[in-house]
Amino acid sequence: MTHPVIGWERETPVHNHVFNDFLSAREGRLYLEDLDLAQLLVGGRQDQGLGRVLPSPLELVYLPLIRRRIGQMRQTFAEAIAQTGYAGRFYYAYASKANEAEEVVRTALGAGAHHEMSSWVDVEIVRLLKAAGHLPPDRLVIANGFKVGGMAYTDDLIRLKSIHDPLIPVVEDLAELPPLVESGLPFDVGLRQKSYGQHQTLAEMDAADSRFGLPSAQLWQAAEAIAAAPNLRLTLYHAMIGSQIISEHEFVAGLRPAIEVYAQLRQRYPDLHIFDYGGGVPVAMTLNLQFDYCAFARLLLTTLQEVCTQYGVPVPDVMGEMGRYTVADHGAHFFKVVTVKENESLLPWYVIDGSIMTSFPDTWALSEHFIVLPLNHLDRPFRRVRLGGITCDSDDIYPPKPSQSPLYLPVDTRDLYVGFFCIGAYQEMLGGVKGTKHCVLPEAVELVVDRDDDGPYQFQVIPGQTAADVMHNLGYVVPENTV
Repeated sequence: MTHPVIGWERETPVHNHVFNDFLSAREGRLYLEDLDLAQLLVGGRQDQGLGRVLPSPLELVYLPLIRRRIGQMRQTFAEAIAQTGYAGRFYYAYASKANEAEEVVRTALGAGAHHEMSSWVDVEIVRLLKAAGHLPPDRLVIANGFKVGGMAYTDDLIRLKSIHDPLIPVVEDLAELPPLVESGLPFDVGLRQKSYGQHQTLAEMDAADSRFGLPSAQLWQAAEAIAAAPNLRLTLYHAMIGSQIISEHEFVAGLRPAIEVYAQLRQRYPDLHIFDYGGGVPVAMTLNLQFDYCAFARLLLTTLQEVCTQYGVPVPDVMGEMGRYTVADHGAHFFKVVTVKENESLLPWYVIDGSIMTSFPDTWALSEHFIVLPLNHLDRPFRRVRLGGITCDSDDIYPPKPSQSPLYLPVDTRDLYVGFFCIGAYQEMLGGVKGTKHCVLPEAVELVVDRDDDGPYQFQVIPGQTAADVMHNLGYVVPENTV
């Protein structure tokens, strides 16, 4: 199919059916692994430990999927290393900007991920994680983002070094080096090359229009400055070519010029030993992504072997900064269909009790697609529809306006609940946590779900916003006796 598959695409009922590796239909209801999602909102069957039903809208945070994704990728690279006889190791780093929620970062660290960050507030998060015992002393912290002299981020990183030694600032600009040198502290340092985009040559990388990273001339200048500094050591080279790259061959081909630069640097600077390919590894936010993670890992490692042999240097350790891949599919958001409007439209409008555009800003900002499935009535006939949010905004719709993807939902809308899936990366960060949204709609109740292997589910309910919370955010003074 040429369009993103976002759900069921037939008018016939869905009986027992597996949608992907964590969503399935059973007896008319949608399950996430073994969790009956309709039970959370409508009940009616055996309770799974929550003890009550919750209101709509409802945000779901399902932590086991974070551990699963990290474990799968680490196993994928372990197998590729064994198959190719690769002499380096693999570092899995969680790119925390994708979702900074405490339970998310804690879970990623608990699954063995290293930590990547990009702002001064991130430093405070790292301090809290370390104090709570979630950040082991040997876990790498990769500090990306701009950090020139005089910035709070720069000063905080220098202070962080005294309590967490394996901290690697990645230099984006030559002006970031003097504060590190002047600190006198022994820093391992990374260099990020200007490499964003699909480039086949070094000249193409240098010509890229990107604010991130160093062009090749400045990259070598920075490497020389690091070598001359008594307290700095170049250990990491960072390349980044894009996001959600869906061809493993194009992914590695785009990295090849950067791999050659790494090998050239390694000839001169023997402490350099980590090739950080950045992010870009895709995750299936729709139902028809085709990406062979095993083939990608093997191809990346064999390309590194080939290039390093050509230049006569040892192969590097490999690092991936996984943001979207780590957390996209752990998050879901559920809504009730509150009315249906035929409205003489080409397709009937199913109106939900929340906002699509504020809950998932990428749907209107980037025309992004996410999986949408009913939680109940799956065993009844479907029809093609459009979803509308409850705000008074023409962009509060799904599928997004340019989309060619059809959306099918049950004809029977009595107590019908629908779920948006794979929205756990960036959407809450972009929409704002505990902020005030378009049309002053309050944030939903949040349900955090965890379990140990196949043990019982553990539930934590986090209350949503009240009207008073929203008005307080906007500066209104609400009398205490107001109901």
